Amino acid sequence: MANEQKQVRELQEGSYVMMEDSPCKINAYSTAKPGKHGSAKARIEGKGVFDGKKRSLSQPVDAKVWVPIIERKQGQVVSVSGDDAQVMDLDTYETFTMRIPDDESFSPDDEIEYLEYEGQRKVV
Repeated sequence: MANEQKQVRELQEGSYVMMEDSPCKINAYSTAKPGKHGSAKARIEGKGVFDGKKRSLSQPVDAKVWVPIIERKQGQVVSVSGDDAQVMDLDTYETFTMRIPDDESFSPDDEIEYLEYEGQRKVV
């Protein structure tokens, strides 16, 4: 698996964390001071990288969480058919099909940047 463990206090806005078994990008990170009966707590709000769902997580700052290792790669559009594009990875020359986001339009020979994590891919 492409994950590593980190303490909650090491996380920051803009980085990634696993929430409900899904990789999420952190949108908000806040901490509460330690009280009389416990340690400092962190509240993390994020948005799913591949599904777009909002999620939140509340943990002690010394707890360990899983952080996904999401790779940023370059690809070239080979062909476009409907809502799908045939993309070739520029490093491995592997060819695969990706769904085109609604606000994007591709044409053959366009170079794109995409995120990949455990077989899931998304255009940046």
